[in-house]
Amino acid sequence: MTDSEYLSLAEAALAAVEQAVEASGVDIDTERSGNVLTLEFDNGSKIIVNLQAPMHEIWLAAKSGGFHFRYREEAWRDTRSERELFAALSEFASQQAGETVTLSN
Repeated sequence: MTDSEYLSLAEAALAAVEQAVEASGVDIDTERSGNVLTLEFDNGSKIIVNLQAPMHEIWLAAKSGGFHFRYREEAWRDTRSERELFAALSEFASQQAGETVTLSN
């Protein structure tokens, strides 16, 4: 994957996360600053999603830990578990929101 292909796919993923959070109907604040997207929950906890261009990855930091996602098989997948980005985000957001959050691309 070239750098420009990565940036196009990764930027689209961040935009899709923002849209999915808004569409979820759950009260989660989003703030985008460059390549970093912050999701903030009512209890003050946060999930940080950021682009790591040198690695061609998307990194996610949640209360449950840090995760690296790499694009393969037409999706962003965790480099350890192969879990898809939106499935992981749904689980982590649900844990931190205290209610079911379903995020899809």
